[in-house]
Amino acid sequence: MKKVLLASLIGLASTHAFAQDTIKFATEATYAPFEYMDDNNQIQGFDIDLAKALCEEMKATCTFQNQAFDSLIPALKFKRYDAAISAMDITEERLQQVNFTNAYYDNAAAFVSAKGKISTYKDLEGKRVGVQNGSTHQSYLTEQMPGVEAVPYASYQDAFIDMQNGRIDSVFGDTAVVAEWFKKDDNLAYVGKPVTNPNYFGNGFGIAVNKENKELVEQLNAALEKIKQNGEYKAIFDKYFASK
Repeated sequence: MKKVLLASLIGLASTHAFAQDTIKFATEATYAPFEYMDDNNQIQGFDIDLAKALCEEMKATCTFQNQAFDSLIPALKFKRYDAAISAMDITEERLQQVNFTNAYYDNAAAFVSAKGKISTYKDLEGKRVGVQNGSTHQSYLTEQMPGVEAVPYASYQDAFIDMQNGRIDSVFGDTAVVAEWFKKDDNLAYVGKPVTNPNYFGNGFGIAVNKENKELVEQLNAALEKIKQNGEYKAIFDKYFASK
């Protein structure tokens, strides 16, 4: 009995030792509706609400810091943050550098351009297409569409503005984000069909964590499963993506 009790206490102590009171998240807040700055200069969005729900389930406090997208994984590797949640595709290349939680959002990518300018993938040949630096969209264009010039930007907001001003021909981004652009500009059109190449897209978005912190991945996965079961995930999803 004493041995059983001792083992239980050790297990309980271990669980508490691994629990984090505060989880420091990094994100790139120019990617509505997933993450963006509101009128009060506060980070908002689907990813942020999701992270807060996970932290509440884990009984932890979460903080958020806005960082350039291509700096997120390096920052995790140097342990500046505990996790990164920023509409980040789960890819084999990234899995070599960080660990990911289970996917929390199914994704695909799409090209967008001004109406009547570009209609098909073939029309993109020789054109300048804006992408976010360090993104899977950039990798896809470089590796799968060498005839297209990938123009990297620090944020998709800058790429979108340049497309409106005619400095680039198209922008390549996630379908949910592209849909937000259509709400602001009725002179846009999709180019071809959404792209779901599983080597780049279609594996879903995950929360990235330093490879040494496997306990945090497990805790986040457990919390994600809980909020999916109790309806909190659906409420957050519907807030941003349900048809109006």
